[in-house]
Amino acid sequence: MDARLDLAGLTGARDPIAHGDVLLDVRNVSLSFGGVKAIADISFDVRKGEIRAIIGPNGAGKTSMLNVINGFYTAQHGSIVFRGRERRAMKAHEAVGQGIARTFQNVALFKGMSTLDNIMAGRSVMMRRGLFWQMLRHGPALAEEIEHREKVEEIIDFLEIEHIRHTPVGKLPYGLQKRVELGRSLAMEPVLLLLDEPMAGMNLEEKEDMSRFIVEVNRQRGTTIALIEHDMGVVMDLSDRIVVLDYGKKIADGPPEAVKTNKDLIDAYLGVAH
Repeated sequence: MDARLDLAGLTGARDPIAHGDVLLDVRNVSLSFGGVKAIADISFDVRKGEIRAIIGPNGAGKTSMLNVINGFYTAQHGSIVFRGRERRAMKAHEAVGQGIARTFQNVALFKGMSTLDNIMAGRSVMMRRGLFWQMLRHGPALAEEIEHREKVEEIIDFLEIEHIRHTPVGKLPYGLQKRVELGRSLAMEPVLLLLDEPMAGMNLEEKEDMSRFIVEVNRQRGTTIALIEHDMGVVMDLSDRIVVLDYGKKIADGPPEAVKTNKDLIDAYLGVAH
């Protein structure tokens, strides 16, 4: 079986936005929880085909921003424009339907299920047959399941996790669980992939492997990626552009070369008093 993951077909076929054009536009978004402002009037964009990093110290509002983008939270102010369509509110399942998938800061997998079944769960959003037919596993439903299982096997080969195909994910080391979660997100064939701290809890070798997979999904398959990551070496190596948040506000935005010399960013990471 070819280990190369075929994501390009879907992203190229259903997305009229050209490479380098704005795919996601965050416009003056604000989000509060009671009297606590998690995000304050933040604007930035993500261009098709790039790796866009969102960085900042703990409590900066990074994960809250991803939650707004993929519909877990609804911002009180501002809007999101995705693939040319403006929205103020969206349910998480609607975001998936429009081509947004994500991983989570804390691994969110079905621990008692195998690697294969967890990744197969990501294909469920693309299945046309209803639950009744899926339970029967007969006729058209069986043919559809076989088709989707072939896609899942391609992802397993691509992520080099053939040896844990039938292993319950709860028995896997953390680094492999993160890779399985990436596989489940890829199974949704996203136009925009949101990664929330994909390197968290990994050793150096695991980070190198994950970095390689992220680059290959982006550069070879054309999947646009927005990621949150605390490892600044990884951020500088992977990212085309970086937006920096601190205490819910945007303090810098630009290419890695410009951002890493930004005084506000240095102050934020060194803990200079505000």
